[in-house]
Amino acid sequence: MDLPRMLDKCRRDQWSVDDLDWSRPPPALPRDKEEAVVQYFTDMAGIERLAGALFATQAKQERDPTLRAIFDSFVVDEERHAVVAERLARYYDVHRYRRYDMSEALVKFRPHFLRVVELMPPEIATAYITAGELMLDVALLRSLDDYVGDEMSHAAMHLINRDESRHIAIDFHMTEVYASDEFLAERRRRPRRPLADRAAGWRALAVMLFHAQPFLKGVFLEPMDRTDPSGKRILEAFKRMQLLARKPTVARLPFTRFMLRMQEAFNHPVLGPLFGGLILRLLGGEARAARTLFTQEDLARTQRMSFEELAEEALAVKTAN
Repeated sequence: MDLPRMLDKCRRDQWSVDDLDWSRPPPALPRDKEEAVVQYFTDMAGIERLAGALFATQAKQERDPTLRAIFDSFVVDEERHAVVAERLARYYDVHRYRRYDMSEALVKFRPHFLRVVELMPPEIATAYITAGELMLDVALLRSLDDYVGDEMSHAAMHLINRDESRHIAIDFHMTEVYASDEFLAERRRRPRRPLADRAAGWRALAVMLFHAQPFLKGVFLEPMDRTDPSGKRILEAFKRMQLLARKPTVARLPFTRFMLRMQEAFNHPVLGPLFGGLILRLLGGEARAARTLFTQEDLARTQRMSFEELAEEALAVKTAN
């Protein structure tokens, strides 16, 4: 990836919340839909601020000044997205039926996810960040926008999706970097982290995975069940994660190997029925994410693709009907 060119794009494509026309009247929505939409945008603000905090942590850890500046720009993006989501929640909250708070599962999940990014090796943190961005960008935002079906939402989501495309491109780039021979060789030359620090990281990961299931269900899957009953978009996001994890350089990483073995066990005709619930708890996931979603043709094709091409294909899915 041409990082200076990406940084220039990050700076050039900034926009303001007030660039949107907030004067247009909101549509009339049935009560159950109005309440659902306002709650989804309330949670979206929390998701975006969580993403911003994750990028801020990555910026602090990054030694390359260009990448650090890119991550800093992403922090600005995510705060802007959160403000837009809050304003959209107020915009569609026409009847003030009730008070809206962030999902409890999101509130509980947030500090543990941040702790993992701070303490765990970067390839593990990046894997979870990339998964979250794919679920948000490929599935949730598109489906929520279609569900609202209003010009105000369309205009906001158009600008937000433009920013999120840059984020996913960098997520795939960082996945490639952290799985590269050069990065792994450099890490082997560094002094090993103290045992206490490593133990703290694994403890943070275990706690995060404990909270991941209710977070995934309450913030992504249940809203998606309503906004995209076909389930096609969330399955597409899950499939992109599975194919990315099977790129040879990524699949050789110890944590990825463990996760792939767990997924294979879940799909095993004997082990799956016996230990499926435990496996899902260890994965911090849900059955739809653990099932094998790609064909052998998909796998063979994506194995030949570069990480940049994989990112471009994932982004193309957003605009496909």
